[in-house]
Amino acid sequence: MLAAQWLPGPVTLTFLPDGRRFSLRVGEADRAAASGAFGVSLPSVIGRAAGQGAGNRERRALCLGPDEWVLYATDDDGEAIASAFAQLYADAPHSLVDISDREIALALEGPEVTTLLSAGCPADPRAIPIGEGRRTVFDGVTVVLHRDTAERYRMEVWRSFLPHVWDLLNTANRELASGY
Repeated sequence: MLAAQWLPGPVTLTFLPDGRRFSLRVGEADRAAASGAFGVSLPSVIGRAAGQGAGNRERRALCLGPDEWVLYATDDDGEAIASAFAQLYADAPHSLVDISDREIALALEGPEVTTLLSAGCPADPRAIPIGEGRRTVFDGVTVVLHRDTAERYRMEVWRSFLPHVWDLLNTANRELASGY
């Protein structure tokens, strides 16, 4: 079993609360209607994020492709979101899939976080502007990285790949701690 935090090192890793996640695919012509159903204006630029609310009522949308978003909400909002999109379908065809159980969110934070991420990401994580996110790979595993601050990222990884990603992150963090 994985520990809630990893071994000491310059970067800490913690599990984040699950919440609800939806994969949304919708065409440009129906993006405004989908924004209305979700309650957040869906960003049109890949990598951009938008949100509304705070605390236990927060909703966020991250654009992953020209017609693809991942929507984040609280557990309490899941049914309302699914219902709003179901009512929208006849007028604005789309695909909304609840992917809440598919992924686990990790918080990576510390002064060496970009160095740690570089152990498995072919793209430079520093290139992700604060407040944005990208789908990328980490040692061959598809992940979504969100950059919250200069020293804090969130990584969304499929549950089945978590042991592999966790082990690599932990190994790299120990190497950073040893000055390797």
